[in-house]
Formats: sequence, C-alpha cells, structure tokens
Amino acid sequence: MLLFVLGCGAGTGEKNEGSSLNRLKNANSPYLRQHANNPVEWYEWGPEALQKAKEENKPLIISIGYASCHWCHVMARESFMDTAVARIMNENFISIKIDREERPDIDQIYMNAVQLITGNGGWPLNAFALPDGRPFHAGTYYPREEWMDLLQQMIEIFANDNEKLIRYAEALTQGIQAQEVVTVPKDTTLDFNRSAYHAIFESWQSILDHESGGFAGEPKFPFPVAGSALLQHAFLTGDEKSLQSIHTTLKGMANGGIYDQLGGGFSRYTIDKRWKVPHFEKMLYDNGQLVSLYAQAFKLTKDPLYAEIVVHTLDFIERELTSQEGGFYSSLNAESEGEEGKYYVWTEEEIEETLDKETFELVSGYFQIKREGNWEVGKNILYVNTSRDEFAKKRGLASSDWHKTLKDAKAKLFKVREGRIRPSTDSKILTSWNALMMIGYLDAYAALGNENYLKAALKNAEFIEKNLLSDDGHLFRNYNNGKAAIDAFLDDYALLAKAYIQLYQATFDIRWLHCARSLTEYAVAHFRENNSGMFYYTSDQSDQLVARKMELSDAATPGSNSVMADVLYHLGEYFYEPEYISMSKNMITQVASDIPNGGPYYANWARLLGLFTYPPYEVVIMGEGALENNRIIQRNYLPLNIYSGGTKENLPLLEYKLAKGKTVFYICINKTCKFPLEDVDQAIQQLTQIPQ
Repeated sequence: MLLFVLGCGAGTGEKNEGSSLNRLKNANSPYLRQHANNPVEWYEWGPEALQKAKEENKPLIISIGYASCHWCHVMARESFMDTAVARIMNENFISIKIDREERPDIDQIYMNAVQLITGNGGWPLNAFALPDGRPFHAGTYYPREEWMDLLQQMIEIFANDNEKLIRYAEALTQGIQAQEVVTVPKDTTLDFNRSAYHAIFESWQSILDHESGGFAGEPKFPFPVAGSALLQHAFLTGDEKSLQSIHTTLKGMANGGIYDQLGGGFSRYTIDKRWKVPHFEKMLYDNGQLVSLYAQAFKLTKDPLYAEIVVHTLDFIERELTSQEGGFYSSLNAESEGEEGKYYVWTEEEIEETLDKETFELVSGYFQIKREGNWEVGKNILYVNTSRDEFAKKRGLASSDWHKTLKDAKAKLFKVREGRIRPSTDSKILTSWNALMMIGYLDAYAALGNENYLKAALKNAEFIEKNLLSDDGHLFRNYNNGKAAIDAFLDDYALLAKAYIQLYQATFDIRWLHCARSLTEYAVAHFRENNSGMFYYTSDQSDQLVARKMELSDAATPGSNSVMADVLYHLGEYFYEPEYISMSKNMITQVASDIPNGGPYYANWARLLGLFTYPPYEVVIMGEGALENNRIIQRNYLPLNIYSGGTKENLPLLEYKLAKGKTVFYICINKTCKFPLEDVDQAIQQLTQIPQ
C-alpha cells in the first residue's frame, strides 16, 4: 500500500521563509498547521473551498498526508514551500490540504482513485479533481520538476479537453463507488464448521515468512490483527505451525530495529524483511495493538520477553504519547532536524564515549555496532541477533551479570539520546486509535496484573466520555487544543464499543456495557445499509462525498465492519439480544467467500469465525471476591471467553446466581450453565478445555 521512492528531485525555485501564514494557521490538526507557512493558499476540506472552485471554475488539488509521513515532509520542502510552485497552484487551482488520519473518509476515496489509475498507493497522495470533487488524476510523491510539469499538464487538459475530462472523472468515480461496497445480500451460506476454520489458517502457510516472522516479502509490517488470529487458532486447534509463526514474529520484532531497544515502542514498518531497518515513525495504533498481542502471547506462553516488551512499550506510551487529561496522542515523527531516524541512530564513537571500555565492547557486539555503520555510512541502528542469555553464554558471562550490565548501559545511552532534538509529536487525539490503546492497556492489565494499567484505561475512557461522546451516542473523531471536531466514523464507534466491552470485563461496572450498547445503537441507526446489513464508513449525518464507502477488509487496524460484527455478537450475548447475534452472523456471511482467500486482510473476520465455530464459555463470577478471582482467571489465555459478574444481578445471565458469603463460578455455554464451583483452580481447569 505504500510507494517507496528511490530518489527525489532538488528544488531550484525560491523558498518561502514563512513571512505570512495561510488559512491552515487555524486548523485543529497539527499536521495541517505544519503547512500554515507555505506560500500555497491552502484550504481545509469544506464548503468554502468547494464553493470557491465552482465559482471560479478551477480544478481542485487535494493533497493528503499525515504528520509522521517522511515523504510528505520532503514534498512540502521541495514544492509547497517554493514560491514558483505556489504561484502556479494559487493561480490555477483551489488547493486543499487534508490530514488523512483526521479524514480517512476522504483519503479512502482518493486512495481508491490513485490505485485505479496507477495500481499503486501511498502518501503523500495528490489528486486532481473537478470542482465538485470527482477525481480525474491522482498520484503520490512527485519531485519538484515532475510536480511542475504535472501542474502544467493538468491546466492544459482542464482548459482544452474539459468534456473528455468530465467523462473520465465520471467513469473513475463510478469505479470508486463500486469498490468495497455491499448493498445487495450475497446468495451464500457459510458453513460454520471447524475444518473450514482450520483450512483458513492452513492456507496462510504459503505466505508466512517462517524464517523471520510476519508475512513474506519486504517491506515488513507487523500486522497485529493477523497475529491475534493466529494465536487464537493455535490455542483452539493445537496447531504448532501457527504457534511457531507467532513466536518467530514476536521474537524477530522484539530483537529488531523496528523495536526501540532503548526507549520501548515500535516503528511503523521496516524496509527489509528481517525487522532491522525501520521507517522510524511511531504510531499509536501499532503500539496499542502490539501491546495487546504481546500480552496475549505472554498469557499463553509465559515467555518473560513478551512481558518485558509490554512493560517497556507502555512506559514509552506513558512518557511520550499520553496527555495530562488521559488521552493518547497520535504519533511521533520519523524525522528530526530534517533527517529520518536521526534521533534513534548512533555512531560507534557516540557509544564509545558513553560507556566504559569493557561495557562498550560488550554492548557494541550485542547491538551489532560497526565503525562504518550497520545501516548508512557511520550510522548504526540498535538491533540484536541473539537472546541475552545466549550472548552471555558465548561471552562466558553469568546471565544475571550481563542482564544488569546491559540494563545500566541502555539507561546511560537513553539519557544521552534524551539530550538530542526529539521528533515532533502529532498531538491530535483520535477516538479509534485511543480505543485500540485502551484495549492494549486492558490486555496488559489482564496479563500482568499491574493496577496502573487499569487506571490508565479508565482515565482514557473517562476522557473520551467527557470530551468526545454525547448523551445520545453521537461521537466525535478527534480532539486537540481543547476542542472536539469532525463526526466520528464507523471505526471510532466500533472500536470504542469494543473497548468499553473489554473495560466491563475488567471491572464488572455495568455502565461500560451500556455505553457500548448506546454507541452500537447509534451506529445501527446511522451507518447501517439495511439490504445487506453491512455498515458504511460514514454516517448518514456526515459530509456527502462523491462516494460513500464501506470498510470490509483489515489493514494496519482491524476493519470497522469486522469489529462491529464482533461488538454485535458480544452485546447480543450479554443482553440476550438474538437480533444482534443474527446481524453479526449475517455480516460474516456477506464476506464468507473472501475470508479463505483474503489472508491477513480478512484476519479479524477469521478470528470472529472462531466465535461461531467454537462456542465461547460464558463465565459468571459472583460474590465479594468476584473481581479478584476474575483477575486470576484472566491471567490465562482464553480468547473466546465472555466474562460477567460482580455483586449485582444486573444482566440476564447473572440472575439468581448471587450467593451470600461466598464467591461462586458458573461455566456456561449457550446460556446453559454447569454446576456452580467455589474453587477458582477448578474453574480454570474447566475453562482451558476446548468446547466440543
């Protein structure tokens, strides 16, 4: 999905040094405000820009990027800060700048356009459109001279071949409208059987990278939603290949340059297949999901490395991406001082100056440090190719001594790094990404029992409830500078509802289930396409764009329709709402033919299929010791369980199950419960048996 550029042109025009600011100075998005000193007369997306284009009969330039996008910054420096380029754009176009993370609905449309035209995609995304928004050309990064040439071509075509251009824009728009939209129920039935479920993951074996982890090829993306599906499959079926694939992936990432060996947290992807050379931006959504995946893997395997990754990644989140109010910021830039990765890489001399001679020799060997550099000339990325214990053994060291030496050395290097100019933070707070991070904290709490993780999740939930959520279930997408803006999209509703359900399972506070239900009812009323039962990405109250799309497949985050289907299933179980479960089952039926062939892009649907294939245990824990025993049970990896309980019979399944003076456990399937237990170990023993 990303375009990788081998070279970039050097600008030769006059650069604007920011004497005056354009309209973007008032934008809520930090990324848009980065362009406020451009000589380009940027508009934000909205009626003002579209009306201006119609009145002056000028084509639109729709330029889409995001704050941590390296090539977006390159193109901004080369072209959008150039007064000669800006003059052409200002005189002949209405130019609109869009933060793709703030407006994924717009990005989705014009990304479809560039993929239909070129077969590729990526950011920066630059589209040319008629005054009404229908695109007629689109591409990604352009060096300055190519951009200047393209502007002239678009000016001439718009002036001299307008009728032909309109016909092409109409055909392209129809192609965009036809992509990822289901409006007619498919004539298909889904066989919810275990062999079909198992076959899905068998088909993945040919595309997995069994040597380095993840999926074959390069660049290498973490794809945590696929990892979660593989982990579930390994547990339910006992499949050693799926489990080994997870181990290879998680250990490869933990040892690689994609993981910040000093400060914790993961970069977006690596350009190589061995997780070594990262594209250095750090995204909230990656880190939230990877915390969940490592926490789940720790539950299943008890591998201490996985717990360590969870702890250090959450240290990074707390230190660098958490607001005082409890919201989570979006990302850290890939570059500082105009150079990608400068904050994170080291020369051998810098490490040598920081550590004593003996420690330097050990640390430089452990992190593959070379005087000539292990990446670019003289530059070293910290990564390892062996475990700490194996390294200690090879060097004749006691493991405990080496662990302490390494810990102290990393602390010294981290302190030196903190003295550097830090990459910028994109401080906007996005609802769906915050929900993923909230889920990450809750998974970490369940796995490790650290009360601070639950507190962070609760603080975030309360922040969202206070600043982004209305009483009627209406939600905003983003928050920045004390202001909420933009109606939320389906991923915001679905992921927040999922987070609230998980928050209930951690606290047994019924209000979080009611919040999840309120969000879901709003989504059903305003996003659902009634014929197919699928959900549009935008609500019927949002801006009406040239296409109304659905998000059916997974990508860097789980697809919003698959998450909504998961939410409907769980709410149906909690509230005894068979209609919700029927809606969920209908949704998975609509994509039934895509799941076996879609690989990781339908991983969350495959994970949901497991719920229908292996009936989940409905776990009821009642009494004064309910929360304490809930924590004990949830330390185990039990991916399908639905937890409820407490000291109040406030859900249908809880009725008549509270016993005075003791804590009781009910293990139920399809609302039918076994004889109650009073011993938590006996309950765990039953729960680890896969339902037949």
